[in-house]
Amino acid sequence: MGRASKAQAQENRQRVVETASRLFREQGTQVSVADLMKAVGLTHGGFYKQFASKEALVDEATAHAFEEFTRQYLPASGSDSAPDSDSGDTATQEGLTQEELIDVYLSAEHRDNAADGCPLAGFAPDRARATGDSEAHRVYAQGARDFAEALATEDQNGLTRLSTLVGALTLARATKGTPISDEILDAARAALTESN
Repeated sequence: MGRASKAQAQENRQRVVETASRLFREQGTQVSVADLMKAVGLTHGGFYKQFASKEALVDEATAHAFEEFTRQYLPASGSDSAPDSDSGDTATQEGLTQEELIDVYLSAEHRDNAADGCPLAGFAPDRARATGDSEAHRVYAQGARDFAEALATEDQNGLTRLSTLVGALTLARATKGTPISDEILDAARAALTESN
């Protein structure tokens, strides 16, 4: 029975990390431990059996979000991403060209689904307000660097492309429900794909 409860505890811990990753991207890290545990279906007291602090959970949730994002959108680590012979775009592990990645990233669906969206945009407000050096800060900075490197082309700097993507998504989310929201997405898409 001890093994089953250890396995259940590990499964519960993973559910907390996954749920926190989604809630933090959607609502920010100010989500209370009580609300988080309620969303998972566990008791508030169970949190401290699994995590030393909320900051420790923020660290893990941030890392989890970047792992998911990397698997879905960025080339496999160490792989030789070959340019697409027709467009010159680099293909990601999912078979997306950079143009396809830009279209998915700057879509209304991505704008409207922050919980499962890019951690760079989702965690940006919290990282900007955070003080001190944390594991979440390190993971966030490395995630930004990795995404920028994956976005670089012969014609465009990866940091510029990254800033355009994340900035446009953030502004589109902030103006959602107004005509300018879609206009922002369209303008950023045009700016990033015009030279390809």
